[in-house]
Amino acid sequence: MYYKLITFGCQMNISDSERIASVLKKMKYQPTLDESKADLILINSCSVRQKAIDRIFGQEKKWQKLKKEKPSLIIALTGCITEKDKKKLKDKADLIFNIKELSELPKKIVNMQQYVETQQCLVSTDYFHIKPQYSNKTIAYVPIMTGCDNFCSYCVVPYTRGREIYRPIEKIICEIKNLVKRGYKEIILLGQNVNSYQLTINNQQSTIISFPQLLKMIAEIPGKFQITFLTSHPKDMSDELIDTMAKCEKIKKELHLPVQSGDDEILKKMNRNYIVDHYLKLVQKVREKIGKIFLSTDIIVGFPGETKKQFENTVKLCKKIKFNKAFISQYSPRPGTVSAKLKDNISKEEKKRRWEILNDLINS
Repeated sequence: MYYKLITFGCQMNISDSERIASVLKKMKYQPTLDESKADLILINSCSVRQKAIDRIFGQEKKWQKLKKEKPSLIIALTGCITEKDKKKLKDKADLIFNIKELSELPKKIVNMQQYVETQQCLVSTDYFHIKPQYSNKTIAYVPIMTGCDNFCSYCVVPYTRGREIYRPIEKIICEIKNLVKRGYKEIILLGQNVNSYQLTINNQQSTIISFPQLLKMIAEIPGKFQITFLTSHPKDMSDELIDTMAKCEKIKKELHLPVQSGDDEILKKMNRNYIVDHYLKLVQKVREKIGKIFLSTDIIVGFPGETKKQFENTVKLCKKIKFNKAFISQYSPRPGTVSAKLKDNISKEEKKRRWEILNDLINS
């Protein structure tokens, strides 16, 4: 049996796909790039950006044609998908499941095709227990949390992945130790908001382990490897974290710090819980303490009500900070979010124009 795994979305989706691949391997599936050869096409997608959902609709006719040629073919869908998008995609897939139910995937396929060998697969309520089939031989994604408590007005993550849940420290350390023994040179810690990681250890004093403390514990693992992490929220970027990055040699001097906008009013509408001045001071502190650092960010252009002057404030911020890299998105309303209730009053042409200005600026 063969499977084709298609991933749309962020690094967390890529990491989830590695676990999906591991489950499918236990089910005796083999990967293939040839969709006509596949018995299962599994799409791990994301409602955070409309583009990822549009790509599913763009492939639908081809997949339905394949199903006519091979009726036993299963089209499955998972990932960060809103309930509204699930309803839209209901007729496009044979199976739609929550990524948190990944360990139950064998059972779901058994119900559809009665594959006896799938009965041997692990069933667990915590899909992070599933050992991933890593797609890279030197770089590995290691999730330390899932979900988000921030409820940015444009984002579906709190609705698709739920509130923040942190992986136990011993599980994280164990996974990384095994990776280092196998020769992995870069460990990328993943989470929707890694620097909010906070785990209480129930000892005599109920010790709270913060993200910087977790980084120090990982850095103490013997071996030659580097640590990076995605993604950080400016409101949670603490002095302790900056000091840890500066002092720890194993932590790569890279920081992805999404700003989203360079205008205070737009940031307030986005529910980002910081102002531009805070962000600028944060970057200044990072560069003073860490020195030369590769700084990347996320920016949304064309947010509802964003005036040309407010967009120019974002341009000014980018000129001032000189990001090494920026992931720039044209705003699209996500069903179920607060901003979806606002009038999307910036034209597609104007969004594209603003995107091009920022893209050219960052590239220069």
